[in-house]
Amino acid sequence: MTRAGPVDELIAKTRDWRGAMLAKLRKIVHDADPEIAEDVKWKRPSNPLGSAVWSHDGMVCVGIILKERVRLAFSAGSSLPDPKKLFNAQLLGKSRAIDVSQNEKPDEQAVKAIVKAAVGHNLAKTRPAKTRARSRSTK
Repeated sequence: MTRAGPVDELIAKTRDWRGAMLAKLRKIVHDADPEIAEDVKWKRPSNPLGSAVWSHDGMVCVGIILKERVRLAFSAGSSLPDPKKLFNAQLLGKSRAIDVSQNEKPDEQAVKAIVKAAVGHNLAKTRPAKTRARSRSTK
């Protein structure tokens, strides 16, 4: 599958190890959920390239290029299982993130499991409304 679009541009314009790491994380995200959609959002003067955003029935995760690391942030991270203890940033509140520094190798299987759990979390939020609507119409 060939992807072309704003995330490709974001990766191409980040010519150091961080662009390569974002590309690797992107592949992991797409391998975890081939139906996931991607875009770039939140462009601003302090971050003119923006951040990669992956979504499936709601936002799943965000790839953020920082000065000395690449962050994969999950807005519903506190609700997701993390048996391998990958979450190492944004540990307060509902969100959680995985910061990856240069020369680190992310645990691909564990990241995929978190992405799949985040997609499942989004799907679970949308299913009850449909179920409720069906049960009302049968009464």
